[in-house]
Amino acid sequence: MTTPSEFEQIDQMMSKRALKQSRRKWRIFAFVALAIAVIAILGRTLGGFATPGTQEGPHIARVVIDGVIASDPQRREVLNDLATNEQVTGVVVQINSPGGTTAGGEELYDGLREIAANKPVAAVINELGASAAYMTAIGADKIYARRLSIVGSIGVLIQHMDASKLMDTIGINYEKVATGPLKAEPDIDEPMSPLVRQSYQQLVDDSYDWFVDIVAERRDLERDEVLRLADGRIMTGRMALESRLIDEIGDEITAKNWMLADQETDDQKVLTYYPLPEEPWDEISNWIGVKLGSAFVNRLNNTQTLDGLVSVWHPVE
Repeated sequence: MTTPSEFEQIDQMMSKRALKQSRRKWRIFAFVALAIAVIAILGRTLGGFATPGTQEGPHIARVVIDGVIASDPQRREVLNDLATNEQVTGVVVQINSPGGTTAGGEELYDGLREIAANKPVAAVINELGASAAYMTAIGADKIYARRLSIVGSIGVLIQHMDASKLMDTIGINYEKVATGPLKAEPDIDEPMSPLVRQSYQQLVDDSYDWFVDIVAERRDLERDEVLRLADGRIMTGRMALESRLIDEIGDEITAKNWMLADQETDDQKVLTYYPLPEEPWDEISNWIGVKLGSAFVNRLNNTQTLDGLVSVWHPVE
């Protein structure tokens, strides 16, 4: 029969074995994490990303516009530098965005037109280039898209939520003192009044008119023709080509070949200028922090992360 002391010895042996196994796993994990971080640093250092002022020889700049668009002083500074950088022979704008603020789209449009005054600019619409993202694309000299890319949604909107019935139900009384009938209107505690709606419609119409005008100018279309297309509709790349909203079915390679067609060389590197790469140590700490935190939570909950294919499209202007 096993005595209590023997049980304690067995328990200690099992605990030591489990501790050794745990240490071994964490050492392997730490080694792999460090190796991947070093590879990431080398990838940043040896190619793919450009550090302003350090590149030698002619090359093409890549600007990536991904996600919801808003004004960005850092991105605007990058575009300004690209306009005067003599080593940059052209700019490719990679777009995958549902749109964003009209001011953000205008900022990108103006920045690309300034660059185009000195060198060729091409926009490549990947999965999605709608609303303010299409506003960005028409700032380029050439627009490329895949056959089944989503393009268009020319238009402007502003939204208001009327939660007055909900607030009445839960017993919330919302009051305010304002300097005029349009100050801080509309409010969530009431429907949009005719005066407020008229004010908002003027705001939307002014932005919309400017959008339509630059589409007509840049795509060499009659304004009436643009108005027919500018009802908020989206279309595939093939449909956009037929409607003359893009120039050609293609990708970054197509855009690069167009840029180099009139140059002596047929090969130049394409280096990413925006978004700017993170500092190496910031990137390492962020990556390791996420991985370690995820691993710790998974060990506590005895769960695993779920990887899968997700398809989401939500129009934003």
